[in-house]
This record gives sequence, structure tokens and C-alpha cells, in this order.
Amino acid sequence: MSCRIFRALPVLILCALSAAQTTNKSAESYKLTSIHVKGLTHLQEDKVIAASGLKLGQMAGEADFQQAAQKLGSTGLFSDLSYTYQYSGGGCDLELHATENDKLLPIIFENFVWFSDDELLKQLRARVALFDDRIPAKGDLNEQVAQALVSILHEHKISGEVQHLTYAQEDGPIQAYEYKVSFHPILIRNVDFPGATADENAALQAEAKPLSGSEYFRSDLLAKGRSSFLPVYQAHGYLKAQFGDARPRVIEDGARTVVDVSLPVNRGQQYKLQALEIDGHRTLSADELKGLVHLKIGEAVDTAQLTDGLAQIKKLYASKGYLFATIESEPELDDATGTATYRLVINEGDIYRMGDLSIEGLPEENANRMAAQWQMKKGDPFDDSYMKKFFDILYRDFDLRRSYEVASKRAINQQDKTVSVSLHFVPKS
Repeated sequence: MSCRIFRALPVLILCALSAAQTTNKSAESYKLTSIHVKGLTHLQEDKVIAASGLKLGQMAGEADFQQAAQKLGSTGLFSDLSYTYQYSGGGCDLELHATENDKLLPIIFENFVWFSDDELLKQLRARVALFDDRIPAKGDLNEQVAQALVSILHEHKISGEVQHLTYAQEDGPIQAYEYKVSFHPILIRNVDFPGATADENAALQAEAKPLSGSEYFRSDLLAKGRSSFLPVYQAHGYLKAQFGDARPRVIEDGARTVVDVSLPVNRGQQYKLQALEIDGHRTLSADELKGLVHLKIGEAVDTAQLTDGLAQIKKLYASKGYLFATIESEPELDDATGTATYRLVINEGDIYRMGDLSIEGLPEENANRMAAQWQMKKGDPFDDSYMKKFFDILYRDFDLRRSYEVASKRAINQQDKTVSVSLHFVPKS
């Protein structure tokens, strides 16, 4: 009996045989009497064997074993893969040694409106060897899934192609694989909101109106939910309101597809303001800051008002030289009493002061007159709102013989904590 070992990922290891034996035996074929896979934690052995292309009773040699290992390895489902085999007069026993890749990604069906996710996943499991709802970031399994989705579309006489791309937030790690139908318009007719009251539905329909006639994409509806639909509830204290996944219904099909979409909503509990606390402030008083947040104790929390109040606080700080003040606001929710306590933690940061003022594009006399009108002097705390006030209220120059456009620019010196302002005047054509 002889033994040989092959490691597909990443190196090749041969057991101790002479060079002559290696050359001769590698060209031989053996009848496969057994195939086993060791090291599996999630995948099923019979499916891995089937995906390898090897079958019991077939005549196979080392080239076939290498091809099978490479076929399995190319899927990306294994971080390490090797095999050993023993042969005798009766045939060959093959053993695959696998370490599964545990870094698998979920997949998103962006606009397959004709099928539910469960239906698509079931069909993919039947069509794509070793597919089990998730796929690796590398390897060719993602392409196999895309090809299977194309086949599913064509079998149902649905025109279009399938694109797939990785999904990540900004420059973060890949979070999912996204598949979408392209070259086939899928348009939204109506959006309804199961679970909404009549008043809520009226407000939601007003926000959803621009969606009518637009293309259906699940991710777009998710974004719309966060930016437009949730605020309808958050403005009335429903701070834990949630929208379910979009449920498209095909209304018209053919060269284009028209759908109605349901977005089920669970508004959850309403929360009233228990207290508003402010911490970290040094320059401005707590009462002054609270006066900018138009929330009232005992009334339903309106997050739109809160957001506007935080913006007003930052604007006030910026007018006093604190250009990069930040505010953290996290509510403490008490479900038993239906109340919310907001604690605003302010980091004022450094104060920035007025640097140099330069005026370009005007005759020297006019530029000097304008500089004299500029009341924020060098070394004063920089007022980020001063530019608008200057041109709206303070600026006067009656001797200019033509009209000008003004381009303003500010240059922040982080080391000196100064802000220099340049005003460039361009004659209007």
C-alpha cells in the first residue's frame, strides 16, 4: 500500500517517495473505493464530495484529485484544503482535509420583486453547490450565484441581467453581497403603510408621494424610511418606531414591471420629556442653552425640534469663536413610565480668533473704506455668522461705480487658532 498527500491551499506536500515513483504513480488511475472529508463544521460531507466532481467507483488519478481540490478551493469556502490517498490492488481511498472559511457574508436581493427572499434562497441552494445562504468575500461562489439568478429569471420569462457588488458603509469592511436586476425597469406605483393610523398614514403618504414612478430598490426605500418616514413618528415621541422590510407586489408585468410596496410599521411606545440636562458647558449658561431647545417637560419628545435646537446651540458657539464645538445627545428611556431624559454633553473645543482681512478686486480707496467698516478686529473671537451680518446690515459703499459679485474665503490656521478672511470682488458682467 502507498500513501500520498496533496495540499491545495496554499502549498503542495508529497509524502516520501522517490522521484521515479512520483512520476510513474502520478500518471496512474485508481478505482475510488471511498471518499471522506475531515474537518467540516458547517458544510455537509456529501455535498462537498458532490461539489468536488469525484464519484465512488470512477477511475481517478492525482490530476483528478488536484482538479477536485482546486475546484473546491476556488469557491472561497475553505481557508485551507488538502488531501491524502492510499491505494492498493483493490483501489484507492481518498480523504479530503478541509478548514472552512468562517468569514461569510449575507446576500441582499435588491429588486427581485417576483420572488420572496425565502423562495430565492431555496432555489439557489438547489442550484449552486455548497451554497447555504451566505458567501465568502473572495472566490467564485458569488459569480455562481449570479449565474443561477439569471437562469431563474429566464426560466420565468423575465428579461434583464443580474449585477452583483459588495455592500459596505463608506470605507468600512464589506458587509454583504448585493444582487440586483438590471436592464429591466421596475417602477413603484403606490406605497402603503400597514400598522399606521389614519393621521399617520396621511403624513406618510405625503412623504412617499415622490416615490411614485421611481424605480424600486430595497436600499432606497430603507434610506427613505430613515430620512423621511421615521421622523413622522419621532416628531411625536415614538422614539422606537420601526419599519419592516419592503414587501413589493407585482401589479403589471412585461417589458417593464410595476409594483405596489407595503412598508409595515410598528410605532412602539410614546415617550414624554422627563428632563433635559446639559453638561460640559463653560462659556454659556445651561439656561441659555436650554432656551434654544424648544422641548417642554411633560410633552411628547419631538426629535426634529431637538435636532434644530442642537444646530442652534452649535451656531451660537460658532458665533463666539468655538467653531468646532460638538454635542452628544443620547436619551435615557424609561419604558415603565414612558419618559425620556436627554443629557447633552458639550465639548466646546478651542476658541478661534480673527486673523488677517484681505480685500481684493476693488480700488484701494474703496478697499480701505470697507476694511474700516469691518468691526471684527484681529484677535477678536471669530464670529462665524459675521460675514452675513456684514453684507446684510453693516456694509455701505456708495462710491463704487459698478456692481460686483463677492467671493469670500476663510482660512483656518489650526496651529495659531486663527481665521483669516479674504473678500474677492469680481465685476458683474
